[in-house]
Amino acid sequence: MSTEPQISTSIVIYNEDPLLLKKRLNVVFDAKLNLHIYLIDNSPYPTADYFNFHKKLTYIFNGANLGYGRGHNLILHEITSDYHLVLNPDVDFDPNILTDLVGQLQNDEHIGVITPKVYYPDGSLQYLCRKHPSFLDLANRLLTFSKSRTMNSEYRNLDLGNETFNPEFVHGCFMLFRTQIFKNLNGFDESFFLYLEDADICKRVWESGFKIQYHPKVSIVHQHRRASKKNIFLFFTHIRSSFRYFFKWGF
Repeated sequence: MSTEPQISTSIVIYNEDPLLLKKRLNVVFDAKLNLHIYLIDNSPYPTADYFNFHKKLTYIFNGANLGYGRGHNLILHEITSDYHLVLNPDVDFDPNILTDLVGQLQNDEHIGVITPKVYYPDGSLQYLCRKHPSFLDLANRLLTFSKSRTMNSEYRNLDLGNETFNPEFVHGCFMLFRTQIFKNLNGFDESFFLYLEDADICKRVWESGFKIQYHPKVSIVHQHRRASKKNIFLFFTHIRSSFRYFFKWGF
């Protein structure tokens, strides 16, 4: 029996390009890791038949858009791994960085979630470490009326290219949890259909006595589509999630 840490991964998809998705998944499959992927398909039609046939993958077709958090939570009671990666389908990375990230979790039992440095495809840094959002912060993120407020909420006073630290919350594109913490928290709050579920679960990680670590010694590339700035339905979904967050945690 392997003593290598077991890693589970959940990816929620909706109308993704199957060829691009297959290319990204094959990179992960080829890595020599004790890893299993749960591909949760919220699309109206199955994305591709070949996702049913890989030994390292479980494909779950829902036939309806259940939402981001609810999709990830579908496998909550099935996973028995040591560590669980919540991953967006628009992320490219060398899966061997998981060895480094798992090592950080093993070295510090107080870390509940860890995330790497994140780049745009053009090589510029994404600022995805955030402070717990205030109402003005979220309004500013949607409407962009204060650059200084944005910079303050994104820890831009720190050397994010090199400095390991403990942000209040991190973007949900790549969150490596201790699986037991993810399960103890009952995963994501499913009342958030999309947006702010990452801020909410990070808040609950801190309240449960664990911390979040940003570890920039390894990195990923994230497309970061910013769909709510391009799609009116998603824009209002973002607003609804914002109000839900503040009704839950206070304005």
